[in-house]
Amino acid sequence: MEQGTPLIGVIDAGTRTVKFCVFRSQHTKEIAEHTVDVTTQTPQEGWSEQDPKEILSAVKTCMENVVRKLGSESKKIVTLGITNQRETTIVWDKTTGEPLYNAIVWNDIRTNSTVDTILAKVPENNTNYFKPICGLPISPYFSAFKLKWLMQYVPRVKKAVKAKKCLFGTVDTWVLWNMTGGVNGGLHLTDVTNASRTFLMNIELLNWDPVLLHAFRVPPEVLPEIRSSSEIYGKVAEGFPLEGVVISGILGNQQASLVGQSCMKEGQAKNTYRSGCFLLYNTGTSRVQSSHGLVTTVAYKFGDAPAVYALEGSVAVAGAAMKWLRDNMGFLNNVQKDTESLAQEVFSTGDVYFVPAFTGLYAPYWRKDARGIICGLTAFSTKQHIIRAALEAVCFQTRDILEAMNKDCGIPLSKLHVDGKMTINSLLMQLQADISGIPVIRAQSQDITALGMAIAAGTAQGVEVWDIEAEERELVPSHTFLPTSTEDERDARYTKWKMAVQRSLGWSLTKKSAVMTEERYKLLCSIPGSLYVIISFGLIALSEYLTVNSG
Repeated sequence: MEQGTPLIGVIDAGTRTVKFCVFRSQHTKEIAEHTVDVTTQTPQEGWSEQDPKEILSAVKTCMENVVRKLGSESKKIVTLGITNQRETTIVWDKTTGEPLYNAIVWNDIRTNSTVDTILAKVPENNTNYFKPICGLPISPYFSAFKLKWLMQYVPRVKKAVKAKKCLFGTVDTWVLWNMTGGVNGGLHLTDVTNASRTFLMNIELLNWDPVLLHAFRVPPEVLPEIRSSSEIYGKVAEGFPLEGVVISGILGNQQASLVGQSCMKEGQAKNTYRSGCFLLYNTGTSRVQSSHGLVTTVAYKFGDAPAVYALEGSVAVAGAAMKWLRDNMGFLNNVQKDTESLAQEVFSTGDVYFVPAFTGLYAPYWRKDARGIICGLTAFSTKQHIIRAALEAVCFQTRDILEAMNKDCGIPLSKLHVDGKMTINSLLMQLQADISGIPVIRAQSQDITALGMAIAAGTAQGVEVWDIEAEERELVPSHTFLPTSTEDERDARYTKWKMAVQRSLGWSLTKKSAVMTEERYKLLCSIPGSLYVIISFGLIALSEYLTVNSG
């Protein structure tokens, strides 16, 4: 290790794993790391929960192991950053520090009825009604819907909110609050990137929006204070390793990988391939409102500098489809090894298409009624064809997002930077280049989320151990995959993909809540405008009251 070089620690609290790793300033390679798996519980179909205490315990375990590995070198750690799975929602009692319910994970879809309740309040049930305020469509994906569900259906949460003892946060907030003292003065903060995923933040003003708080009946005192992504928030408290070290950076994990990929200029984009897929396109300090199914999000905000924005397209199921092929279908033994080798045993999918809409479709469709389908099967179709079709589905969903970005921004992307665990699959990367028709540039490090977090924490005012503009910054080694298909070939396959997507829609037709029934709609439409609004909101409030207090 270089003598006297400052070190930066990163807590990476992802969906499946928690990791703590350490970087030397201005270097892109981790010098030490430890990872712990986190258990995901599925108490009902479509539900996804985690134990907040297990997440916290995993953070502590990872930090202890890395400090032990580094020995006396750990004293060179000058700052820490936190990057996290986004939208995952945690509520806890500020007087005891105890979680009031399990963490509801970002891909949980229990809040479909909550979505119906909110849709009933907006003209023409328009899913994009609040987009000008928060940049997001009405969807079960975002934290506000999960928080509203908790306040409606969990008595402990309802009681704590009434007693003004409830605190809400995404994973970054939960970790920071505990690491800085918890019940003994813990900091209740989040950064702009995580706040922009809650559906409660004004995307222009970067503060909690009163209109949105009113729509979700969220009291302001449960919410954390919004800060920039790179500044000194506080110090690690007693009871955690590295006591006294400052914490100076927070980024949602997809925004962290954008920074790690050095996509810091307008027009640059990256895609991260994990259990889901997340494509972010840097739009600079301009907020581009998508009219083609993408969301407007904060990419990062470093200290007092203006916020940088991004267009984002999220794919709910990418790597999770391979796990399904292994666990539910028995087609694979090892996801990392078998997916590529078995898919290479056939030269094509044999015209088989797989739409893995297990929990609906995210961008650019935003259809919670979609469900997974495999179509185009013949008597000659094999598991190898289906596995290859699953890989192609990841690429087609990425192209869906690229097409939408092209329409919104007017300039086609010339290359795509990629990272994430799935990118080790070279066949997948080649298929992505062939299906999208642009070079795909794979970072040698499969997951550079932590690197982006180290950069943000290291550049904070008062820390300043990382210079983004420095020429000596080591470049991230990469491998480029060039398209080998013709435009006609990829367009023909893409057309069939769109046909398959159409066949996946409309499968999950859940019973609508009382606020959405056609009879009630017709009744209210016959009432004059001002009276319509009064009666409509009164009936919604009555419906919510009866739901919460039934029994």
